[in-house]
Amino acid sequence: MQAIRATEDFAELKTAGATLAIASTRTVPLFAPGSARPADNHSVITEFLVDDVDRVHQNLTGLVTDFVNEPTTMPWGNRSLLFRDPDGNLVNFFTPVTPEAIEKFAR
Repeated sequence: MQAIRATEDFAELKTAGATLAIASTRTVPLFAPGSARPADNHSVITEFLVDDVDRVHQNLTGLVTDFVNEPTTMPWGNRSLLFRDPDGNLVNFFTPVTPEAIEKFAR
């Protein structure tokens, strides 16, 4: 399987049912500085594409105790909500919001 490289710091492996995104440590501060830490069981972010990340944030408020960031529009065009699950794993819900990001996920 050939990786699709968006930048020097980011690549994706796409299958019919999922995408594995691999980013360099230079990408982590764009989400939230210090949120992912190598060799500390805090280096993986599980991501879910959702229709409305702001609505998801409203629904999770009161249930999630460790939001890493509030909904934020990222430089690559996704609006992102990053939090830790009860085991400390990073979870990201995102919604494409720029024309380029919307096009990417329309395929």
